[in-house]
This record gives sequence, structure tokens and C-alpha cells, in this order.
Amino acid sequence: MINCFYKKISLILVLLFACGVFGLKAQTLDDAVRAMNNERYDRADSILQILEKKSPSSKIYFKLGESALLNYFADTISNSLKVVAAEAKQQFDKGIAINASDPLNYVGLARVAAYLGDNQTAADMRQKAKSFLLPYKKVTKIPNPQEYAFTLAKLAESYIVFDKVDTTAALPLVREAITIDPKNSTIYIIAGDIYLLVNDGSKAIRNYGYAQDQDLKSPIANMKIGYIYYKGRNLMAAIPYYEQAIALDKNYAPGYRELGQLYSLAGRFADSKKYFETYLQLTNQNIPAKIRYVNALFYSKNYADVIKNVEDIFAVDQSRTYLNRVAGYSSYEQGEYANALKFMNELFEKLPADRILKKDYIYLARIILKKNQNYPKALAELEKANAELTKLKEKNEALKGPKEKERVSEEPLTAKVAELQAAVDAQAKEIVKGFDAYEKAITFADEDANLIQEKANMQNAYKFYTEAADTWSRLIAKGKDSEDNLLKIGRAYYQGKNYDKAETLFDQMIAKYPNSITAYSWAANNAAAKDPDSKLGLAKDRFVALIGKAATDSVKYANEIFDALRFLGYNALQADKNDLAKAYYNRMLNLAPDNKDFQIKALNSLSTMYISVGNYANAVEANNKILALDANNASAKSNLQYIQALQTSAKPKANPNEISGVIKDSAGNPIAGASVRVKDTAAEMWTNGKGEYKFTMPEASTTLVISAKGYSTKEIPVTKSRVYNVTLSK
Repeated sequence: MINCFYKKISLILVLLFACGVFGLKAQTLDDAVRAMNNERYDRADSILQILEKKSPSSKIYFKLGESALLNYFADTISNSLKVVAAEAKQQFDKGIAINASDPLNYVGLARVAAYLGDNQTAADMRQKAKSFLLPYKKVTKIPNPQEYAFTLAKLAESYIVFDKVDTTAALPLVREAITIDPKNSTIYIIAGDIYLLVNDGSKAIRNYGYAQDQDLKSPIANMKIGYIYYKGRNLMAAIPYYEQAIALDKNYAPGYRELGQLYSLAGRFADSKKYFETYLQLTNQNIPAKIRYVNALFYSKNYADVIKNVEDIFAVDQSRTYLNRVAGYSSYEQGEYANALKFMNELFEKLPADRILKKDYIYLARIILKKNQNYPKALAELEKANAELTKLKEKNEALKGPKEKERVSEEPLTAKVAELQAAVDAQAKEIVKGFDAYEKAITFADEDANLIQEKANMQNAYKFYTEAADTWSRLIAKGKDSEDNLLKIGRAYYQGKNYDKAETLFDQMIAKYPNSITAYSWAANNAAAKDPDSKLGLAKDRFVALIGKAATDSVKYANEIFDALRFLGYNALQADKNDLAKAYYNRMLNLAPDNKDFQIKALNSLSTMYISVGNYANAVEANNKILALDANNASAKSNLQYIQALQTSAKPKANPNEISGVIKDSAGNPIAGASVRVKDTAAEMWTNGKGEYKFTMPEASTTLVISAKGYSTKEIPVTKSRVYNVTLSK
């Protein structure tokens, strides 16, 4: 931001120095220039208006147009380029109406068009200006050579557009201008600026030095050289040049302001305050000067002082509505989001629509979202409270007959849910306004890809998953269909339960990146979510395809292959295809013989399958193999005890350690493939398409760990209950 500010200051100084155009009474013109140099724009405008009434000329209107641009670059935070450009154009048009053969006002129109991005009009206006410059063979034959050279220099300057310059067009013009008039300080300043923008500091300093030689009393060249050292982050080297600028003109107000800002950046706040106070004194505490002071404070990150000074200005002048902008920005940077929103709402309510800037919408969006940054946490709290209420209702419903008196009142929890819901709804409504502000910034001119990315990131972070995916999808039309972008879009649709769109994205990802195992993995899991009961068989072929693709490097993609085999094995087991399930579990067992965790999980799955079909001998063998790998494996010990009890009982009794339940999401939908594991053991089971699970936990189990891809993990204490229904949040 600060670099941008100084680049704008660079353009301001050129305009200030160049105000001495020809054809006006020297003293009166000097008064106007002096007022502008000291940022007394109100006084300068008064002088120009008097001159206009006495004897309007194309030169006066050119100066008035440049003065309008000068005001913009002095305060880009408060001013609207569109409005200022229209004002400047009006002045240049008046100059052309008075004297259509004066090239300077065409140069002014070229500059306005360039700032607005209308390059064709800018080129046309430059060509029109050149048409009034008669060709010459000898410099001595040029009538009014100073004006001729000045116009060439201004043409060169018109190729400076903010912080960029077309050197191929600008440098020949400025060199020709120097040849015609080698004693014009303004031309050297413009040449220095051109070299500065292309980071040729030595040539920039050389030209600023020439400018100083031609006008020994001008402070501008020293200011420019000081900026070069500032740009190189050598603040202490910059200070002497700024001080020399003041020494040349003790009333040069901008020098005091720049020193004030420089000392602020250097942490010398007492010196900074002293120079800022002098600056305000020299400008007679006028409101425009105070506004420039506020801008300087903003760029030096003195946000608290910005807010204080804006409020001081409002105390005496309520008309400066646009100052809500810098106050809002500063409050945001201070982390005072409610105060920031107050200022921004005032700005949008009172400032005309054509004065609203793109960055206003950006700041408004960020402010609103920061103000509601606890929304995801509040949403999780609401989901938790809803789950607790559902659990309480189920518990109360189960208490019938004599046990009805044990029911717990649902009213406190119901009231809590209602309160949380109201708060979440209010936040969501405001957050949507933040996303709308992002959209207005994105479409302010041409679509801004960086802002599209930022908006989507925020939507995703705030759990507006489908909206985030829709926003990210706009990047694809811009050719940004990278593997990462496609994954983000598909995953967001998946999290938003828009499985059809997620499927389209993952398939698109597979088509463009056929070697992406991630794409195959997400496509398979999305299919499982889309078909939770496996009635349509959507996931099976996807997991088979994943295994086939990942088999090219079974070491690198062992986890993906293992998870796919586990799904296929469980899927077969649920369909009573025990031989197929056994085949998948054996493949899990043989996938990575040195992976102890894989071995235990595969053997545990085989044990579950053998027990379910009454093949106790093989189940015992599987559990003994687990104990050989992990002698303290509680799940294997519990399974062996259970098998022994079954074998010695004529009528098998239910295992007292068998637990069951249903895993759902916060909307009440079953979660297929969720893991239910006993903490610190290998005892684990996965839910079927209906979210159901059932398995035997080891003796003395204390905690169940419930997890699923895309959901927060929960730990549930083990009690005397043998039914554990759990709700997971995204």
C-alpha cells in the first residue's frame, strides 16, 4: 500500500511542478503554483477561477484539468477516478472549445482516457496533439520552442499510467524535448519519473539532478531523490533529501508531511508528530490538508489516529461523507469490525453510487465476514445442541410405563436450540450480504479471478459449500481448471451433498488428469455417499477402478487401495457374499505384509466375517494372529472370549460387550462407511448404507471414536448402554 502511495505522490509532484505553463501573468501564476505546492487546493482553485473570469484561455483550462487529476492522486482513498476523470475531461474540453489548435488539452484527454483504460481514445488524442506540432529540421527554426518541448514532455508523461509506463513511446518524446529545451526543469523531472518506474534508479537520480540544476530553488527534485532511497528501504538516507527540500522552501508543506510519515515508519513518533503539526500549520488547518494528513496516517498504518482525526473532521464538517471510507478501512485493520461496519454502512448510505469504489465492496465483504467469524463455531454449537435434544427425546420416548417419571424436561434444551438457531440465522443473513459485496467487487469491471478465489475460499470456510463450489466453477471458464481447482469444486459440492454435481466435477477431473489417484478416490467416496444403501451399486465399480489405477504403484497408494478393499469387503459382507468378502479381506492382508496396522485391521475384518457365518475355528486363528502381532490387543482377546462362550453354550447368548447403533449427520441422514473404533485398540467396524453398525468391543473399553471422511471426529464415553447413536457434524 505504501509503495502505491508513493508512486501516486510521484505523479502529484510532476503535476505540481508542471503547473507553470505559459501565457499567464507570472506573479498570479506563481501564487497558484505556490498554493498547489503547499496543498492549498482551495486557494489555488480560487486563483484559477479568477483568472478564468478575467480572461479564459486554453492554458487555464489545461491547468484546471491537471488540478483535478492532482486532487485525485493526492487522495485516491476518498476520490473516485470515474468522477475526477469526468471533471478533468470537462476542463480539457473547455480548453479545446476556446482554442482547438492548442495540443495540451488533447494531451490531457489522452491522459484521462489512459487512466480509464480506454487505450484507443488515448492513442487518438495523442495523435491529435501531435498534429498541431509542426515538423522541424532545425531546433532554432521552431517557433515557441519552450512550449513545443513542454508539449512533447507532457505527451511522454501521458504514457505513465499509474505505476506503469510505455518506455518505447515515452523516452523518444522526452529525449526530443530535452534536445529542444535543455533548460526546462519539468522535462527532466518527467524523464526521471519514467526511469524510476522501470527501476533504473541511477538514470532517475541523474535526471532529477539536472532538474535541480535548472531550478535551484525547487524542492521537487530532492523529494524525488528521497523517494528513491525510501523505495530502496533506506529511510535514513531518504531523510536528508526531504530536509533539503524544506531548506529550499521553508513553506513547502508536502515536505513536512512526507517527513512526518517517514519518521512514523522509522518509529520516531515524536519527530513524526512535530513535522505533521508544521504541515497542518502551513496549510492553515484547512480540511483538504487534514484529509491528506489522514491519508498519510493511513498509509503509515496509524489507524487509531486516522479514526480520531476523521471524527474530528466530522465534528466540524459533516459533508465529507467519503471519509467514512478511510475510517472504515482503518477500523477493519484495527480489528474493530462492528465499528468498521458502521462507517461503511454510512458510506454506502450517503455517498452517490458513482463515487463507490471497487475496494469499498472488498472491504465491506471482509468486514462483514470478520464480524461474523465465529459463525462456523456457532453452527457447530447448534448442531451439537440439536443432537443432544434428539438424544434426550429418544431417551424420554424409551421411558414408558412406570419409568415415565424418570423423564428429563426437554424445555431448557429446546429453548437453547431456539436461541442458537436465531443467532445463527441472523449471522447467516449478514454473511450473505458479505458475499453479495464480494460479487459487486468481482463484477465492478472485468471479472477479477483473484476475488473469485477469495470469495469461494470464504464461502467454503463459512460452510456455504454449494455456493463455494458454484463460485469456484467460474474459474474453469477462465481456463483455471487445474487439478487443485477441480478437486476443490468437487469436494465442496460433496460437502454440500450435491452429489450429482460433485460426480460431474470428479469425472471431469479424471478426464483431464487421468493419473490422479485423488480424483478416483473422491469419485468413489462420492458414489458411496450418493448410494448409501448400495441399492444402485454406484460405488462398487468406482472402488474397483480406483484399485486398478492405484495398482501402478501399490506402495505409494497403499492407503487408497486398502480403504477401497475394505469398502468392497464390507459391501460384499452386507450382501451375504461371504466368499467375495473373504477374498477382499485376504487382499487387504497381503497388500503390505510389513504394515502391522494393515495386518491387524485385515485380520479383524476376517474375524468378523468368520464369526458372522459361525466359522469359529478360523475366527480363533485370525484373532491369535492378531495377538501374535500385538499381544495386548483388547479386541482380539474379547473376540476369543466371545467365541469360547458361543462354543460352550448350547444356546448362544448375546455378547455383553456387543454394541450397535446408527451414525447420522446433523440433518438426520445416515452416514455410510463411518468408522466406529474403540480408542487405543484395533477393534473397529464400519457403518453400512443405513449408517448402522454392530460389533463386539474389548473388555474394559472406555471410549469409542466415531469418524467419517468430511466430518468432525467424536469421542463417546462407554457406559452400561450397548446402543450408541451418534450425530457427526461437517
